[in-house]
Amino acid sequence: MKRPIPLYDFKAFGEAIKKARKEKGESRNKASSDLYISPRYLANIENKGQHPSLQVFYDLVTRYDISVDEFFFPDKSADKSTQRRQLDALLDGMSDKGIRVMTAAAREIADIEQEGAPIRRCGWRRCFLC
Repeated sequence: MKRPIPLYDFKAFGEAIKKARKEKGESRNKASSDLYISPRYLANIENKGQHPSLQVFYDLVTRYDISVDEFFFPDKSADKSTQRRQLDALLDGMSDKGIRVMTAAAREIADIEQEGAPIRRCGWRRCFLC
């Protein structure tokens, strides 16, 4: 006799996969082809919360830098949220010039978020933040 165990609801995970795939500019056909799965299987994961196989689950979270902690342990803070992992992946692909611009923007945002902190100007003539 089996003990009744409620199944994990993969709906939120599927929505995160779909969002990340679209942000990356990938079609469902391209992603499913690269992962060697059918487009319908991927659509069911994204839209209906179908339980993926462990291998497909792994392939999806690594492909789209999804943090599974926020889905499995929602009451605990994850080391890195999905957004932070995706931002890290974008930063890894940037040149040093792009990193300098992002660093200046991040400093500006940090200053603004601190109450009462004066806003620094970066000194770059064409800066859209200053």
